[in-house]
Amino acid sequence: MAAGKASAGSKNKKKWSKGKVQDKANNAVLFNAETLAKLEKEVPAYKLITPSVLVDRLRINGSLARRALRELETRGSIRLVSAHNAQLIYTRATAPVTTEA
Repeated sequence: MAAGKASAGSKNKKKWSKGKVQDKANNAVLFNAETLAKLEKEVPAYKLITPSVLVDRLRINGSLARRALRELETRGSIRLVSAHNAQLIYTRATAPVTTEA
C-alpha cells in the first residue's frame, strides 16, 4: 500500500495550458484622413452596418464607430433599422418605401 502511494507521488505535476493567447487589438481612437475618407465613401454602400462591422473593417474603437454611425445617420447617408441598448443596426439609405393600400 505504501509502495503504491510513493510511486504515485513521484509523477510530474500536471501542467495546465494557458489557453489561446489573443493579440491585443490596436484600434484607432481618432479618425485620420484616410480612415475618414473610407468611412464616407464605402460605409454607406454596406448592406449591414453595425458598430462591430466598422470596428472590424476600419480598425477603429467602438465609441468612435458609434459616433460615426450617428453622424452618417444625421446626414442621411444610412438608415436605422433597429435600435437596442447593446447594438445598433443600420443599412444603406435607399428611396423611401411607400405602401399602397
